[in-house]
Amino acid sequence: MNIVGWFLDPAHWTGADSIPVQVGYHLLYSGIALLIALAIAVPLGIFIGYTGRGELFVAGTVNALRALPTFGLLVLVVMLVAPHIGSQLAFVGPTIVVLVLLAVPPILSGTVAGIQGADPGAVGAARASGYTRPQILLHVQLPCALPLFLSGVRSATLQIVSTATVAAYVSLRGLGRYIIDGRASSDYTQMAAGAILVAVVALVLEIAFLALGRAVVSPGLTRATAPSFRRARTVRPGLVAPTRPGSPGFPSSPGSTREATS
Repeated sequence: MNIVGWFLDPAHWTGADSIPVQVGYHLLYSGIALLIALAIAVPLGIFIGYTGRGELFVAGTVNALRALPTFGLLVLVVMLVAPHIGSQLAFVGPTIVVLVLLAVPPILSGTVAGIQGADPGAVGAARASGYTRPQILLHVQLPCALPLFLSGVRSATLQIVSTATVAAYVSLRGLGRYIIDGRASSDYTQMAAGAILVAVVALVLEIAFLALGRAVVSPGLTRATAPSFRRARTVRPGLVAPTRPGSPGFPSSPGSTREATS
């Protein structure tokens, strides 16, 4: 198994079945599924987080979607749709549907949790300042929800990218082609190369989301977690004496003690 040699072969970098083309199709299916999932989950998550209605129903639905077998569902949908559609859409549509069902739960959960977990102090301060409920949602709760929202989108993206290989099972392009075709021809080098490419794409997207989070999340929200961590590390009273002069409990100097007693 010479994986390095497989990647260095120029034949794998040019042509209709080259690595760039397969990566492009893989990202195309993943991007379409992610956009549809965002269009469904974000408005629904904002509504549930803002009103608190439908939490139990959505929680049950999300858990059910997470339990769906991806490959079995893809085959079932293709069998139902293919007899009625004669074009390539009979295979692309079910693949996108399966990936959307996979991506909706993390985005929905992150949006709802982010809005409902907004800092009560910030919400109360905005209410005391005369903000209306829509203004509080727009200017306080949504910015506070951004870290959890991005975490949900990042999780959904990674799940989509790692699962989009199933598109090859229904004769579509993408990085899954290397795995399926390699398995059919017992070319394990090609199979390993396909798996490595999927992992590399997922890793690049993970790094991109981390950079996006640093760019768009308010530094105040990031720093807000630091004091709680520092508070968690503080020792219980009486175990270690304070080390800063002037702080409560810091032992006074002998001179000051004499002044106090006199």
